[in-house]
Amino acid sequence: MNFGKWIVVAFILFAAFIATLVTVCVRQDVSLVSKDYYKEELGYQDQIHRLNNTAALAEKPVIKITDHALQVEFTQFAQVETGELKLFCPSNAKMDRIFTVAASDETTRTFEINNLQKGMYRAKLFWKMNGKEFYQEEIIYI
Repeated sequence: MNFGKWIVVAFILFAAFIATLVTVCVRQDVSLVSKDYYKEELGYQDQIHRLNNTAALAEKPVIKITDHALQVEFTQFAQVETGELKLFCPSNAKMDRIFTVAASDETTRTFEINNLQKGMYRAKLFWKMNGKEFYQEEIIYI
């Protein structure tokens, strides 16, 4: 028996395996949480102030899913100066959505989410009210 031939075949198969593994790893999408991750990290103290302002509220917004819609219930919508609701999909950045939240006399705002794929999302609600900024984040499942 000639073992030299089988050793060469084993090395060739191993090299093919490693080449396949490298090709698969290079093609993987490696996404950060945010495209401006480092810039956002520098401004995180502002985010801490927003979270503290939200914690001081007597009534906080309630974010929930209903039939093919996302509802935000908040009794102080009339005082909101500006705001936005970001739906962040950790598994697919193409599924992220941004909705504008404006002042309204209504206590419930509804946003259509029919075209979103099922899965976990982070609902990030930013708003400005009475000269202060606020932030609330909840995990939702569609």
